[in-house]
Formats: sequence, structure tokens, C-alpha cells
Amino acid sequence: MALFGEPRFDMSVRQKGFNRYRQLLSNFGVHWFQVNLFTVLGVLPLATGITVAIVSSSVVLLIPCAFLGGVIFGPFLAGMVDAVMRGLRDDPENWWSNYKKSWRQNWKGSLIPGGILGLLVGMYAFMLRLFWVAQVSPTPGTVALYAFAGLLLIIINTLYWPQLVLFQQTTLMRMRNIILFTAKYLWKMVKVAFLQIIYIAFIVLFAPWTLILMPLLGFWYIIFLSQFLIYNPLNQELHIEEQFSAVTGWPIQEPKENLEDEEE
Repeated sequence: MALFGEPRFDMSVRQKGFNRYRQLLSNFGVHWFQVNLFTVLGVLPLATGITVAIVSSSVVLLIPCAFLGGVIFGPFLAGMVDAVMRGLRDDPENWWSNYKKSWRQNWKGSLIPGGILGLLVGMYAFMLRLFWVAQVSPTPGTVALYAFAGLLLIIINTLYWPQLVLFQQTTLMRMRNIILFTAKYLWKMVKVAFLQIIYIAFIVLFAPWTLILMPLLGFWYIIFLSQFLIYNPLNQELHIEEQFSAVTGWPIQEPKENLEDEEE
């Protein structure tokens, strides 16, 4: 499947830059779309629980609904992130086999992180609703703190789930890696976080019309785009492909220079 027209490069050789983006979408885009359908189903309990709590203005209802909905969503999110990470390292196995393998390997470890994520997202959505209906506008300091907390949550989420599906680590080790990676690649992570904020804001502000896009783009595209933008430094720092090559025996593919670069 060739997106953006016929490619001017060898699809069997790892590319660089925008050609790599095209190559990944062509090779794995349909697979990610299929996994996304399951992910959308998995998020429904969380979205429903948060919506009911917000409509009823009940924090007491929000806490259990958001946490339990997140627990249900955790394995689905892990499966989606796992599918994207496998594509980024050019995993040759069948997508459905990989998805089932992800559930076997990650469902237990993703329950609590999913519950915590669901609770934080629920609390964040609840506070946003309070800001929206408040008769007195929040102070600039409150807005700044709220925005910083959201940015921090997105950065942690972006780096935590790939580690969860890739490696057997302690939570402390994952958080340590997040801190060190963010400190080294701060502006790259901030840009990726703002990209996700724009995507989320678009979905929320234009709902319910944008809900039609959830089965089509939903989670897979923004996860892919975010991980694509940080994959090279993440692979360099965590030695992702090196470790998987040692276990599976698959050769590490070195990226080829773009055709445009070769012509120059």
C-alpha cells in the first residue's frame, strides 16, 4: 500500500526523514488502524464514566469511575503503543499475532498505570469543566499551573508507555529514564507535547463531529506521530533495536539516505 503516490525509493530499505514517515504509514498504517478500533472500544468505559461524573458534578462518582475505566483501558492502550513501537522497529511478524502477544505480556502491568492515567485524565477534565462554568475567571497563576500540569502529564505518558511495552523494568527505573530523557531532549518533548495538546483540543472543541474521526484516526495517528518524532533519540538512549536484535536475531536496519540527498 503506497500512500502519497508511488514512492521514489525502495520500500524494503529503511528510509530517513519524510520518506521514513511515508514508508511507515504505507507498511503499517492499516495495521494501526485495525488496532485502533479495539483501542476505541477499550476507552468507552473511561469516557462514559468521566462524562457521567462531570454531568452530575460529582467528584465522589468521578474517582471510582475514572480509575476503573482507566484500569480497563490500560491493556488496550498498551496494545496500541506496542503496535506502533513494533512498526517503528520494522517488526516483520503478523499484526494480529503481535497484538495477542502484547495482551499476554502487558495486560497485568498496564492495569495500575491505566487506572492512574484514567484518574488523572478524569480529574483534569473535571477541573476544566469547573473553569468553563465558573462565574469568576481563574487567575493567570491557576491557569499556568493547570497548563503546566497537563504538559507534564503528556510528557510522562508519552515516555512511560513505550517503556512499559518494550522492557521489564521497575516503575522507579521508568520514571528515572523519563526524567533523564526529558532533561536531555527538553524542547523536543515540549514540541511533541504541544502537538498532542493541539490534537486533543481539536477533538474536544469540535465534538461531537470529531468523534466520527475516532475510529479512523483516534489514538493510532497521534501516538505514531509522537513516537516517530522521538524514536531515533529514544532508540539511541535505550538501545531498543540493539536489545531486540540480540533476543530475536533480526538484523538492525541502518537507514538509507533519501533519494533527494543522493541526487544532490
